Amino acid sequence: MITPRRSLKLPIIFAILMIVMLVALMVGWVLLAVIRAGEADYAPVHWTLLSVGTTFLVLILGGTIFYLVLTIKTFNLNRRQSNFIASVTHELKSPIASLKLYLQTLDRHQVNEQQRAEFRQYMLEDVERLDHLINHLLDAASLEKPRVESDVENIDLAAILKECGEAVCLRYRVPATTIQFDLEPCQVRSARMDVDMIFRNLLDNAVKYAGNEPRVVVTLRFHDDQKKTAVTQIKDNGRGIPVAMRRKIFGRFERLGLELEREKPGTGLGLYIVRTLVRRLSGRIAVMDAVPEPGTVFEIRLPGVQSLAEDADLQSEDTLPHVASVG
Repeated sequence: MITPRRSLKLPIIFAILMIVMLVALMVGWVLLAVIRAGEADYAPVHWTLLSVGTTFLVLILGGTIFYLVLTIKTFNLNRRQSNFIASVTHELKSPIASLKLYLQTLDRHQVNEQQRAEFRQYMLEDVERLDHLINHLLDAASLEKPRVESDVENIDLAAILKECGEAVCLRYRVPATTIQFDLEPCQVRSARMDVDMIFRNLLDNAVKYAGNEPRVVVTLRFHDDQKKTAVTQIKDNGRGIPVAMRRKIFGRFERLGLELEREKPGTGLGLYIVRTLVRRLSGRIAVMDAVPEPGTVFEIRLPGVQSLAEDADLQSEDTLPHVASVG
């Protein structure tokens, strides 16, 4: 996803205003010095100029701080965009180069049927990698579009978690037991695509950044309090995330470390998509250590609705015949 360029209109106007205020302040101080050298009858003018000059000085100081913050944000955004371009370029170039090599080998050399089958499998994996990258970029671009109200429904969260887990295990060619589930019946009201994107990205990261023997535990609890909250925790056995980076990782194009030194593929958009969708659903997301063993826990709190068990009980009660009492 390409971020639209920010307009330079606001910084230019702001810089002009600061220059004008600075010139006015200098003129005011000159007049103030001249008046102080004159008679005492000019005391009201003296205090007026002093008040105006002080106000301008405060505005210039505030403007300088604001401009500094804006410059730092622009610098950080440019850095993240550079990382994003580098990661996307690498993600596109690697599978394309691999596909080209396999196709050239098949075209120029005689290979047996077993080698052909292996080449087809490798090429299919490269195509899946490209498909995953394109879908990721499309998901990020779709965040700007408002959701259609007709797409909102009661979603079986436990079923979504299992479906996302199976898809992630299939993608990374790991056993289905890599992701262990401990789920309570629970529903959330949302568009199915939003919930799917949230947990598919989180589970993808959990398996990708887990240890040499990946192990991920997913728990789902329904808190039947006043707010009725669905609490999902996704715990991995990876190296963990430094405390100082736990807020930054949700930024757009943000990834840990230097782009060219990373071993794991990615675009830096996954957690940005997750945070944006969780906020859209009026939920919260937090990052914690997987105490006592190493790893990371992502906790997602979403507004829940009636649990599936309670919903089934109510439906069964509605189907019971009503007996009128006779006094």
